[in-house]
Amino acid sequence: MQSTDLGNRESGKLWHRKPSPAARDGIIVNIIHSTSDYLPKVLRFLNVAFDSSGDCLIAGDHQGNIYVFDLYGNRFNLVQRTAQACTALAFNLRRKSEFLVALADYSIKCFDTVTKELVSWMRGHESSVFSISVHASGRYAITTSSDTAQLWDLDTFQRKRKLNILQSVGIQKVFFLPLSNTILSCFKDNSIFAWECDTLSCRYQLPAPPESSSILYKVFAVTRDGRILAAGGKSNHLHLWCLEAKQLFRIIQMPARVRAIRHLEFLPDSFDAGSNQVLGVLSQDGIMRFVNIQTCKLLFEIGSLDEGISSSVISPHGRYIASIMENGSLNIYSVQALTQEINKPPPPLVKVIEDLPKSKLNSGDLKMKVTSGRVQRPARSRENRIQTRILKKDLTGSFENKENELSDGLNKKRLQILLKGYGEYPMKYRMFIWRSLLQLPENHTAFNSLEDKGVHVAFLNLQKKYPIKSRKLLRVLQRTLSALAHWSAIFSDTPYLPLLAFPFVKLFQNNQLICFEVVATLIINWCQHWFEYFPNPPINILSMIENVLAFHDKELLQHFIDHDITSQLYAWPLLETIFSEVLTREEWLKLFDNVFSNHPSFLLMTVVAYNICSRAPLLNCSLKDDFEYFFHHRNNLDISVVIKEVYRLMDTTPTDIHPDSMLHVFVALTKGQYPVFNQYPKFIVDYQTQERERIRNDELDYLRERQMVEDMQAEVDQQRVEDEAWYQKQELLRKAEETRRELLLQEEEKMVQQRQRLASVKRELKVKEMHLQDATRRRFLKLQQDQREMELRRLDDELERKVHMRDREIATTAKDLEMRHLELESQKRLYEKNLIRNQEAVAKEMREDTDAYRRKVDLEEHMFHKLIETGQTQNQKTHKLIEENLAKAEQACLNADWRIQALHKQRCDDLQRSECYQEVARLLRENRRKETEVLNSMMGEEAKKWQEAEEKDFHLKSEKKASALSDASRKWFLQKEINDALEHAEHPYTKGVPRYQNGQVVSTCLSRTSQLNDISEADSSTCPSFSQRRIQWDTTERDLMERVRNLRQRLTVQARNRCQTPHLLVT
Repeated sequence: MQSTDLGNRESGKLWHRKPSPAARDGIIVNIIHSTSDYLPKVLRFLNVAFDSSGDCLIAGDHQGNIYVFDLYGNRFNLVQRTAQACTALAFNLRRKSEFLVALADYSIKCFDTVTKELVSWMRGHESSVFSISVHASGRYAITTSSDTAQLWDLDTFQRKRKLNILQSVGIQKVFFLPLSNTILSCFKDNSIFAWECDTLSCRYQLPAPPESSSILYKVFAVTRDGRILAAGGKSNHLHLWCLEAKQLFRIIQMPARVRAIRHLEFLPDSFDAGSNQVLGVLSQDGIMRFVNIQTCKLLFEIGSLDEGISSSVISPHGRYIASIMENGSLNIYSVQALTQEINKPPPPLVKVIEDLPKSKLNSGDLKMKVTSGRVQRPARSRENRIQTRILKKDLTGSFENKENELSDGLNKKRLQILLKGYGEYPMKYRMFIWRSLLQLPENHTAFNSLEDKGVHVAFLNLQKKYPIKSRKLLRVLQRTLSALAHWSAIFSDTPYLPLLAFPFVKLFQNNQLICFEVVATLIINWCQHWFEYFPNPPINILSMIENVLAFHDKELLQHFIDHDITSQLYAWPLLETIFSEVLTREEWLKLFDNVFSNHPSFLLMTVVAYNICSRAPLLNCSLKDDFEYFFHHRNNLDISVVIKEVYRLMDTTPTDIHPDSMLHVFVALTKGQYPVFNQYPKFIVDYQTQERERIRNDELDYLRERQMVEDMQAEVDQQRVEDEAWYQKQELLRKAEETRRELLLQEEEKMVQQRQRLASVKRELKVKEMHLQDATRRRFLKLQQDQREMELRRLDDELERKVHMRDREIATTAKDLEMRHLELESQKRLYEKNLIRNQEAVAKEMREDTDAYRRKVDLEEHMFHKLIETGQTQNQKTHKLIEENLAKAEQACLNADWRIQALHKQRCDDLQRSECYQEVARLLRENRRKETEVLNSMMGEEAKKWQEAEEKDFHLKSEKKASALSDASRKWFLQKEINDALEHAEHPYTKGVPRYQNGQVVSTCLSRTSQLNDISEADSSTCPSFSQRRIQWDTTERDLMERVRNLRQRLTVQARNRCQTPHLLVT
């Protein structure tokens, strides 16, 4: 595996030799970013994203540095420094060189990788954006935060739509389905909706999952063809939804080690047409397992317990996997290398068995039966039901007994055989094997309750006693020791507990729960009977070690006795530090591979073996300080030899002195809650706790009193210093006063002399000043005279200039008035021309109306005469008499009606004239008020005149309609009368009719005839009335025009007067 440190470089190569990833891990390159400052540190990568080609990826760290890694060209480039952490990335936009980055200030920025410039800045979110989904066309993007999702147009970088939700229902994820126009929105209440991208209308909603396997969805993944949706959450179950059928069709159960699913992603294949079959599942333990969703088999996995994966992204063509590790580095995996074992061709069906040599044919009755067959795929169920499958690893071998059976499918006996063969466990699987050997329950709730109690009082000042350089390591050690102290009170008073726990804290600093449980398991099993003589060392354990040493090496024990070296010096330092002071890291890990794989007495035997293997240098030591130095520092000793010696001691030690008989077998921590630890003298611990509390209170009182005394002493010292300073200051003031008095006397003498000299100088200056004042006065008078002459010349020039300006303004005003006069004359001619044209049009229209009316009257008179001629054949005399009488009466009525109509018409003319007069008067008042309103009033008058003309035109049309109706009625009446007359001519009177009735009929006929005559006479008299009214209107119109001309002339004169008045004032 190659590793590349970006350092402070902005560009460079990813690898210096061609990568050849191994099949076991498939890592092409490991990329880290460390700084070379005064305090070097590693910058953690936070997000990574591939482009659409799959050969280029982009990654951002927590300081805002964004790098582009070209896997095909073996290059990396720093493209942007945003100065703040990025929360999401997208690199598959339509413009290949652009990418989107969501920042910690809730904004989204678009940068160009080629020009390294900002393309756009999009704002609108009020919380951190954790997801960016880009449409298959690259035109649209959806950004998702916990409270909203927003749809952006990447051509204009404008927001198209915003999805607002209730505060109680949060958003899990909103994303585009691949190669489709559908948006899938997933909420925290397990509701999933599909929306149309263009219209944003809801297409469908997936039903709720069954209650038996209901989980809260956290992560989602969709196949490339958009048909299958995988969903998971805080459970080891995976739900597979068919989006076409809109139903849940399969539930996959992951192994028991998987308790929560952090990320899901399908592995693309070039030959599956988008229906991806392999799903990558990242669980809480940092391991990403790749599962076939059809056969439900585990294909391969990446990551480990020691090197866990935080997040992972797969390239679009499925060749690379980019994973951000928990330590902040970036791993690039080769999918081809990981699937090398899976893609091997199947073994041949035909196998050849070779004959044994003749010498061995009869050596035994060995028989071999070879069978061949083919692998049968499981038939798919035709029933539409949910299938639950359990994912298991194929374990080879059988379990020998339940005592050796461990969790995670391991066997203790086999591990011991492996350990004796290789001497240690593989580094990659060591932590996993330790956790299986110790059978850690991982009680998260119980550990959190201990951790929530905070730092224990006994370890508040831990850094003073153990100054650790790494703050993180010190913090983890402090929390682990505090949790142990809260678990059992004795650990708050155990002085060697930090030394005991420190190696495990350093080893498991990234997982405090595992660290605590490993230390607790070590104390319960390998530290048995250590606390029975508390606070003294465990004399019983040390006696066991001394007995074993006496049995196997009496000479060495006698040497210790001769130099007054007890077991507290040659055994206890090794136990309380669990060999961490005398062994290196690799040696210590190798030793504890064997310790955790054997009986708890193995640790005590290791102490004896260490002394026996070091007997040569120990026999040469004679001073106590040399022995102390030897057991507290590293020595040239092979740990493999020590371990072999331990196994020899375990096998050869007699049963009566063997620690195996006095120590219990291994007991794991209980699940749910941790066991009660009370294997210590409680009264001593309680007494020590009380004494320590009393001492602490006494110490606080003493510190308080000492602080008071120190404050009082400081006040006394300060007062004494102030007094001494005051006396010194007074002495200095006295001396300074005497010195100043002497100086003042000297200064006074000097002042008297200076005053005498100053008086003489003043006299001389006074004389000079008088001469200067006289010269200045004469000069000022001359200057004043020159200024007055200059002012007079300036006034003359100003008068000439104003006269010239006045003449020029008068000439300009005269020209303006002439031009205004010409304009008014032209306007007058134009108005007269328009008026004459309008009068001619009206006269022509009136003539046409009059001609039409005369033709109509002639036609009616012709019809009437025809009627009269038909009635004159019978009873001419009687009719004449009756007609004369009725004609007189009717003539009187018609005369009265005609007079009434004439009066009515005159009244209408008077009203019209009065309205015209009022209108003209109003116009005159408006014209007098303001000259600038003349045009507006004329325009208003013109509009009113047009409206009045329209009204009159409408009235004329209505009267024409009425006259047409009356003409029709008259025609109908005349036709009816003619028909009646013809009938009467054909059937003369044969019977006598009473006089009253005949008179009534005759009077009726005569009245009708007289009405017709009156109508004809009225129509004939209408012609002169029309001509008279026309003449009157012409005269009225001429009068009004004359008045308007006079009014304009007066307004023009007034305007000239107003224009000339300011000029006169100026002159």
